[in-house]
Amino acid sequence: MAASPSPSVVVVAGPIRPGDAPQLCDRVRAARTGAPDADIVCDVSGVTSTDLATIDALARMQLAARRAGGRIRLRDPSPKLALLLRLAGLDELLGLGVEVVRDAEQREPPVAEVQEAVEAGDPAL
Repeated sequence: MAASPSPSVVVVAGPIRPGDAPQLCDRVRAARTGAPDADIVCDVSGVTSTDLATIDALARMQLAARRAGGRIRLRDPSPKLALLLRLAGLDELLGLGVEVVRDAEQREPPVAEVQEAVEAGDPAL
């Protein structure tokens, strides 16, 4: 069995602006040409923006990779970026196993445990 080629790495750093998506997609396509049988690893550890422009650029990069016959996998997203990707529903698409875990004291009590009492002098709502 032949060893699989190591994936190409595209490093993305700094803030991602809305106009950066086409250039980033070109970089993904170029990396895909260099390693046609491997996934492209997108190192996002240096990304400083966590906004919809960043999410849009990453989704477009994935689309460019898919059109070229591959896919990208994100490496080292910040917790904020990972959470935003999860909220946008893109965590699975971009190869993240993101799970948000909250402490028990941050959770709201179940509805069944909520008890309301009405005082005799309370005005009607």
